[in-house]
Parts: sequence; C-alpha cells; structure tokens
Amino acid sequence: MVVLLLLGACRGQTEPRPQSSPTRAETEAPPSPEPPPVPDEPALQEIGRFQEPIFVTSPAGDARLFVLERAGRLIVLENGAPRVQPYLDISDMVQAGGERGLFMIAFAPDYARSGLSYVHFTDRSGNTKVLEFKVSSDPNVADPASARELLSVVQPFSNHNGGPLLFDPTGMLILGLGDGGSGGDPQDNAQNLRTFLGKFLRINPRSPSEGRAYGIPSDNPFVGRDDASPEIWAYGLRNPWRISFDRETEDLWVGDVGQNRFEEINFVPPAAQSGANYGWPRFEGTELFKNRSIDESRLVMPVMTYPLDGNCAVTGGYVYRGEVNTLRGVYLYGDVCGGVVKGFRLGHGQVIGHKDYFEVPRLASFGEDSGGQVYAVSLTGPVYKIVKK
Repeated sequence: MVVLLLLGACRGQTEPRPQSSPTRAETEAPPSPEPPPVPDEPALQEIGRFQEPIFVTSPAGDARLFVLERAGRLIVLENGAPRVQPYLDISDMVQAGGERGLFMIAFAPDYARSGLSYVHFTDRSGNTKVLEFKVSSDPNVADPASARELLSVVQPFSNHNGGPLLFDPTGMLILGLGDGGSGGDPQDNAQNLRTFLGKFLRINPRSPSEGRAYGIPSDNPFVGRDDASPEIWAYGLRNPWRISFDRETEDLWVGDVGQNRFEEINFVPPAAQSGANYGWPRFEGTELFKNRSIDESRLVMPVMTYPLDGNCAVTGGYVYRGEVNTLRGVYLYGDVCGGVVKGFRLGHGQVIGHKDYFEVPRLASFGEDSGGQVYAVSLTGPVYKIVKK
C-alpha cells in the first residue's frame, strides 16, 4: 500500500485505486507436496516348520500352499495352517538323505479340472522315478491308488540325481537330471544324446504313445534323429538343482551345481531353450574343465558364476513378481552352504545390482505360489515367505 500511495502522489492522483479483497487461494498456504512413496523393503516371514522341507508350490489359481518334505510327504497349508493329514505320503517309496529324496511336485496346468500332479523322487533302489497321481474325493488328499509310473531312470551313483520337475509355458513337462554322479562325469553322460542323464527331458504326460507312458512333443529338437533320444530338450548339464520360467517373459533360469571351483546360473530366452547345450563337462562355469570337443552351435554359457569358497551347491530361484515393489524383476538365488538369499537384475545381458538380502541356514530351495509370491526353504525346518517389511 505504501508503494501505491507514493506512485499516486508522483502521478498527481488524489486517491489510490482501492484493492480488491484477497481470494481464499491467496490467503491460504499452498498445499504441501505429497511425500514421495517410501520404497518397500523385503523381509522374511516364517510360515511354518516342517521335517526337512525341500520345496513349496501351488497349483494355478489355488490359494493353498503345498510343502514337500524330503522323506516323501506333501503337506497342505490352508489359510496359513498345516493340515494334519498329508496330501500325499510316499515315504515308503523314497530313499532320502545326501542328494536323494523327494525333490519336486508339478501340478498340471489344468489341475483345478484334472486333479493331476507329478512327483520326482529317488526310489528305494536309488533310481529316479516320476509318478502321476490324481486327487481323491477329498480336495486336500491325493488318491494313492491312482499312482501311475511315468518314467524311471537308472542312477549309476548316489549323487547328481538332479531335481527339477515343472511344466513349461506350452504345457509340456520338463524333468531335469544330473550327469549320473561320481565326479567329472566319468561316464561322459552329459554330452551323450542317447542317455537321459545330464539332460532336460520334455514330455507330454497326458498322451501315452509308442509303448511309452507319455508322448513325445513333435517340436522337441531331436525328434527323428537316430543318434538321440527324442525326449531330450537340452543337454550338457552337471546337476541342475532348481530351474524356473519367468512368469512374465518365459525366460528360463537354471542353477547348475559345479564341480570343484564354480557354481553357475544360466539365463536362456525362449528362442534359445530348445536344443541348448550347457557345456558340461568341457566347461565348469566359463572355464575349461575337460579338454573334449563338443557341439557349440547351441552353447549356453552362464550369465553368472561364483566360487565355492564357503559355498557348496547353488540353489536356483525365481525372477520375483510378487508384492514387494523393490524386488520386482530381481532374480533370487542362493547356496545351500552359503545360506544367503541373493539377487540381481540383468541389463543388456550383464548382471547389475547384485545384493545380499537374507540369511537362511541350509537354504535348500525356493518356491513360488499361484500369486507370484516367493518362498525360501531351509532344510533345518522353517519355510519363509518374502513379504514387505
């Protein structure tokens, strides 16, 4: 106002022009900006304790969680509580201990309609078995009388039995087997296309044909070759323990246990998965292990390796697609002896943002439920869900 009066006197005006009343917007303080969202941080939430748990999973669209115990039992968690009666108990068929036991269950993609599931385990003779079961009239119990043997593989040694069993994005069943054991692949199984050992097999469990309890997908890479088994989807593996398909991109992630120096993780986009050669035993990780020639036309080299110092066996995990925003797109993995849940992203094929997240003693496995939430499994008993802190 003082300024206006001075200006008016200079210009010879007798009265200053009255000001209009201030508006509400001019008298009120401007609204404070919304604080930026606080990034959510991951934490572990124990969901239960079990007898040597080895894997967790859920059928598609199912709110229940299924926990496998290595000795041969499958426990259902419904509304967070374990049911007293197991969904399945095949402990009388399973040889457990060391690198043997019940490894995985794969629910059929149409489980809600078919009620079919498949289990991978070491039988009492020390060999690989894959059985099919159908759910009983009780939705929380499989019918033991429905057991159908899908596949059996003789194991020459007690180690390197593999472990993976899961459906791929096309609905075919993938079985992962180690090279048969001992050390250094003495039988040269991993590169031999006439044996199932050291391979990923891909089969159709719902279409038995040609005397087999399963069908051979027509797009398997070695169909029609006299020098290869048509079940083989990929080869050159030492002992794949856990593998997974990214539920958004269908990329394949493989944790393959090393020999004496390196553990490795492989990233394989969809176009490179069929017919892939993972390089064992010519390569351990990215380094030469055995001076033998191999077909390198479809060679897959690991995207990451790490030394065995304080570690002993890689546990492959999942690309996280759950509720913790800061973890989305991170590949989580660990090591049985190292006992730390780790993670990283890929940028232009390179590992970026590698980080340690949690300590989980004897980290045996990861699991993913139907909603994309990820779990970490300790062979000492507890199973943890990864949640927001």
